[in-house]
Amino acid sequence: MRAAACGAYEIVEDAAPEFEAVGAIQRGLHEFNQAMGGPYDREPVTLLVQDAEGRTLGGLLGLTFWGWLFIDWLWLSPELRGRGYGGELLRRAEAIARARGCTNAYTDTFSFQAPGFWQRNGYVEFGRLDGMPAGHARVWFRKALAPAPPSGGGEQDT
Repeated sequence: MRAAACGAYEIVEDAAPEFEAVGAIQRGLHEFNQAMGGPYDREPVTLLVQDAEGRTLGGLLGLTFWGWLFIDWLWLSPELRGRGYGGELLRRAEAIARARGCTNAYTDTFSFQAPGFWQRNGYVEFGRLDGMPAGHARVWFRKALAPAPPSGGGEQDT
């Protein structure tokens, strides 16, 4: 650990911080963000693709907060790719988000992680960081979520 003095405080480099130190930073930023932007109402979105034995072969991990769906991870094992599971995971996550009142979704990916998948599913690129990693780019996508269709049960016009 290296430390640098800054007045009455010390800046310490810590390659393996204790849980409490990490928690203090996270809590502090969450409190500030909510004071400025309102309550998060953060809820996880977790969808898994599992085989008959319960082994997870892929899935989607995300969060809903502030009226947005953030898709943090979407991964499928190679044998499941190109078979519609990714699109179905995305549709289900978006449906969950709409049910929670979300009106938009966003994610980030890399240029080598099938950005065309996001575009085919209605996502639009809004940011790019070329050279991350070298020879590639980090790419941000967003999508406006259409309102959930009204539930059935109404009378049809004749």
